[in-house]
Amino acid sequence: MYAKESRWLTNLCVCVSLVVIQFTIGAVLRADDWPQWLGPRRDSVWRETGILERFPEGGPEVKWRTKVAGGFAGPAVADGRVFVPDYVTTGDRTPNFDKRSKLEGIERVLCFAAANGTLLWKHEYPCPYEISYPAGPRVTPTVDDARLYALGAEGNLFCLNVEDGSVIWSKDFKKDSGAKTPFWGYSGHPLVDGERLICVVGGEGSVAMAFDKHTGKELWRSLSAKEQGYSAPTIIEAAGTRQLLIWHAEAINSLDPETGRLYWSVPLEANWGMAIATPRQLGNYLFVGGIINKAVLLKLGEDKPSAEVVWEAKKGRGIGPVNSPPFLENGFMYGVDRYGDLRCVRLSDGEQVWSTNEPTTGGRRANSATSFLIKHRDRFFITNEMGDLIIARLSPDGYDEISRCHLLDPTGVSFGRDIVWSHPAMANRCVFARNDKELVCVSLAAE
Repeated sequence: MYAKESRWLTNLCVCVSLVVIQFTIGAVLRADDWPQWLGPRRDSVWRETGILERFPEGGPEVKWRTKVAGGFAGPAVADGRVFVPDYVTTGDRTPNFDKRSKLEGIERVLCFAAANGTLLWKHEYPCPYEISYPAGPRVTPTVDDARLYALGAEGNLFCLNVEDGSVIWSKDFKKDSGAKTPFWGYSGHPLVDGERLICVVGGEGSVAMAFDKHTGKELWRSLSAKEQGYSAPTIIEAAGTRQLLIWHAEAINSLDPETGRLYWSVPLEANWGMAIATPRQLGNYLFVGGIINKAVLLKLGEDKPSAEVVWEAKKGRGIGPVNSPPFLENGFMYGVDRYGDLRCVRLSDGEQVWSTNEPTTGGRRANSATSFLIKHRDRFFITNEMGDLIIARLSPDGYDEISRCHLLDPTGVSFGRDIVWSHPAMANRCVFARNDKELVCVSLAAE
């Protein structure tokens, strides 16, 4: 009897040990998805473990490449699938900064297997373009369980089944809301908030709209502006209150996400309507900004939803980002200004601590030059417009580059130079990146 009990206890201990070991390995080697703009929490932080410290000689392993067509929209990765929108056209995609281009073509949403790049399904529809920079869609899809929300450059919103791409419901912002397509196309990445899907739409009283995420039924609409801007709807918490931020071409606004009711508004008129970069919060500070020196640091109210201006950007103070949102931590802000200089700025007063163009353009200044910053533990993964991926440490002491590799070639054109302006996805210990010709999956797993 005692021998049986002893064996039983031994087996139980072994089982418990195996569970603990498996749990520990799972915790150490956690794999994450990247199901939406800026990652799982929309904070530009990559939390996976088991990631390499520097690139091996000859570069990291390319797991697969597959063909796609034009577009600025970054991929989303969830449940073993990669979703990326593109645009198929035979027209001239050459951008004009001051003129809309007319093209005939087909917008698509493509779904690939994350493991090998096999095309699983596609959803496509005819979509004439009349926008500037007509390469293709701008918006990273948003994955929410069995649903995928994809927004095209001309305001076609689809809720698709992730399994087969079938349409669950859809909207046409121009027809449904009387909105006009922004000059550079719809760019506000849809936000799932509870049972709501929140979108930047446009039109009188409907710059921001919320829909039932299951059915597409309108729940509320809010705000008017001469232009709806390009910035993604963002949720923050301050004064013990969840607040929805909508930055349109005239002001940064805080709304009740459940009703659309306005909490507060601070004027911030974007040049050329370019309200683009996602607002970023650090404690009671909120940074919102774009070019040229149309940027503010706000202090959020602690007792009730409110905001007051701490400083406004000017020459030598602050950051005026174009495409990429800055990153705030430990009392400092890191971000790319209009001419591609990556800056470190002291948050309390906006004073610049250092600046370099090395990670963005290789050293030269260039109009609207772009790099995207993704924090991983104590360093950053930076993708730049030259198609490079960089591992670097950013601190008030300076820019410390650790390693660099080339992911893909720039296929777009802007201000006379070749560029790639697409935010990557970091998932499955890989980076998923695209240009106007291919989608690539590169392993970033440690040995």
